[in-house]
Amino acid sequence: MENVCPAAKQSLLYFALSSIMFVISFFSASVLGYTSELWALTYWGPALYFCLLNFILRYFLKGFTYEVATRAALLGSVFATGLYFATFDNSFHIFGLYAMAISMFHFSEFFTVALTNPQTLTVDSFILNHSSQYWIAAVTSWLEAGVEYYFFPSMKSYFWLSHIGVVMCIVGELFRKVAMFTAKTNFNHHVQTVKKPDHRLVTNGVYSLCRHPSYVGWFYWSIGTQIILLNPVCVVIYTLVSWMFFNERIFAEEMFLISFFGKQYLEYQKRVSTGLPFIKGVVMDGVS
Repeated sequence: MENVCPAAKQSLLYFALSSIMFVISFFSASVLGYTSELWALTYWGPALYFCLLNFILRYFLKGFTYEVATRAALLGSVFATGLYFATFDNSFHIFGLYAMAISMFHFSEFFTVALTNPQTLTVDSFILNHSSQYWIAAVTSWLEAGVEYYFFPSMKSYFWLSHIGVVMCIVGELFRKVAMFTAKTNFNHHVQTVKKPDHRLVTNGVYSLCRHPSYVGWFYWSIGTQIILLNPVCVVIYTLVSWMFFNERIFAEEMFLISFFGKQYLEYQKRVSTGLPFIKGVVMDGVS
């Protein structure tokens, strides 16, 4: 643990601390029995604890450390809240599963970068501010879930189907993180336009299965989140929009990769597909 990036330790600490505080508060009534006092502890306690934790963090921490701690604590609280709702036997079950999936994804993005490529680590590594389009898509999915739950509550009762979405999210998440650990310093959240001296072409591990495993994982994770929510409209929209996004991104990225590695990358293209359906990437006439 001595060689682990301090930010990785800090983020894990505050994610876990916040999660534990919320879990204790939420599940206290289940253990101790339901009373009016414990009802208040269950539903008001988490909010008060989070405010208190944020006040303590603000007092003792500054700058980057504070920003990491607050974001990790927020994601930990969302994860614990999701865990609580996931124990329900009604439609709140699927919303709990979704909250756990999305909070773990954003936390693990930061944590993995901190472990594998700490030189590029910033608070943006949580990718909570990925883009306005990302959050528009997220809010749209929440609206669909809410509207369908209100008007057609039976639509949100197919837990077996929601659990398939959970499996998709877990597999997609793991595939992406394995790709990040395999690429190490060669992975970046942004398309690189300038080749760094230590930048090498990674073709081993999951990169021997597909050229863009991190995108493959994210693609199926995003679809999985909508299957969790049992959102038929957003399943289609997310699939189409994600496909268009990665199609454009892979094309742009491969243009630079070809300029970086030349024939080495072109040979790699011949051997290995992108991993995403109907996306070929850059096709060089007379070469690929």
